Amino acid sequence: MANLKLDWVKVEKAREAAKRISDDTQLYLDQYTSTTVERAICRLYGIDGVDETGVPLPNVVVDHLAQHKVLGHGAAFWIGQAALATGMSPQEIAEAVARGELDLTHVEPHDSFAVQLWADTNAQAALKRIAENRAKREAKLAEYGDRKGPLLYVIVATGNIYEDITQAKAAAVQGADVIAVIRTTGQSLLDYVPYGATTEGFGGTMATQENFRLMRAALDEVGAELKRHIRLCNYCSGLCMPEIAVMGALEGLDVMLNDALYGILFRDINMQRTLIDQGFSRMVNSAAGIIINTGEDNYLTTADAFEEAHTVLASQLINEQFALKAGMPEEQMGLGHAFEMDPELENSFLYELAQAQMARQIFPKAPLKYMPPTKFKTGNIFFGHVQDALFNMITVTSHQRIHLLGMLTEAIHTPFLSDRALAIENARYIARAMKDFGDDIDFRDGGIMETRANEVLDKALELLLGIQRDGLFRTIEEGRFGGVKRPFDGGKGLSGVVHKEDHYMNPFVPYLLAAGKSTQEVSNE
Repeated sequence: MANLKLDWVKVEKAREAAKRISDDTQLYLDQYTSTTVERAICRLYGIDGVDETGVPLPNVVVDHLAQHKVLGHGAAFWIGQAALATGMSPQEIAEAVARGELDLTHVEPHDSFAVQLWADTNAQAALKRIAENRAKREAKLAEYGDRKGPLLYVIVATGNIYEDITQAKAAAVQGADVIAVIRTTGQSLLDYVPYGATTEGFGGTMATQENFRLMRAALDEVGAELKRHIRLCNYCSGLCMPEIAVMGALEGLDVMLNDALYGILFRDINMQRTLIDQGFSRMVNSAAGIIINTGEDNYLTTADAFEEAHTVLASQLINEQFALKAGMPEEQMGLGHAFEMDPELENSFLYELAQAQMARQIFPKAPLKYMPPTKFKTGNIFFGHVQDALFNMITVTSHQRIHLLGMLTEAIHTPFLSDRALAIENARYIARAMKDFGDDIDFRDGGIMETRANEVLDKALELLLGIQRDGLFRTIEEGRFGGVKRPFDGGKGLSGVVHKEDHYMNPFVPYLLAAGKSTQEVSNE
């Protein structure tokens, strides 16, 4: 494989700065939990369903504890106390709270050691199910094999899960490797997870556990016919990030959108809440063997892709460090970037290739996710198809792993079945025609691409050193990512940030971290 000559001393300095940024930030975050982390814990203990007014039972339990101002002890502590006092299961406890028949703060108190023992013992059922789903995925990949080149990734977004299933199956037959069920507009701002199968949505479909189950079963069915494992992707972001991670892990999803900064910058979710939530959600995804996709491509839709390319690299390095803190191996870090430069820019193809190749070299084990052109798509579908072809060429040449296909009708409507077929045909043709192109070329010393990559690296290092000096929170307040400013005490969801009490209990953390660590050790052998 041809390589750009990068200044590796600067790469290591940038990585070390990102580590210190994440270390300093984590010291603050470790003092807090959040309402959605606690709801995720409820879900891991098997609490599901809704009350008579349609409120999800995990919300009922956590809201009950928050109203009594005792959530800082952890949902696991209070569920364990109630289970020991009443003999009820977590689901029965939640239903009794919903009916107003049980106050968790007034049950007979038990020794904290006994509660911890209950919490650890009863954590095993969910952990076992997550491990079984992971083993099932790995068995299918061993049986069917896996695509060696880029995984072809397409989206379905009808709003109706049953129509999504029809379209997803068609895309799999056409050659897609990853099906992403786009989440309905605005769901990231809901502070609860809707329940059951859904048939209405705008710009996408509700992310619910039942929808996950239905789509997983459908892709397993078509995958068995095709003798391929079709990966399923959804969105583990927003105000319910940890809960959706749990739902995905329990239902066997393969890929999750899961970024440390995306919700802050592009959904105005409070930075403290998002950074707390991403930590636990990544522990879950890591243990489940789910590849995360980060959202650096979004920076290039709000800022100029040529001028702000260094913010992408800086964010990738920060995302990498937060993922490592959650026990995630590099092989599950689908760090994001995008082909978003103005097509009127001379040599834009060279600059795009330099950026993609640089990312490939700096993150050699990561299944990088490369996003197609969207910002400069117009109603000219023929020119759009050419833009996608150039993007596909860079994807193959620089050995990207997750290849989100561009659609020739990107700027017009949600893709038709025929649009996906053309996108897959385009990508497969280029993958065949240019299969070994990236291994058969060299980058000219001092050439446009090498110079460009090192300029981006220099700026990323400068930015990271500035963040290390000023702190991540202040950096976000000043709008140094994507030109978007967010206040430390502003945004949605701040009220869901909860200070941990001295004997706070979350029994899942050590098990999840241990699962991720064991995966890292295997991958490093």
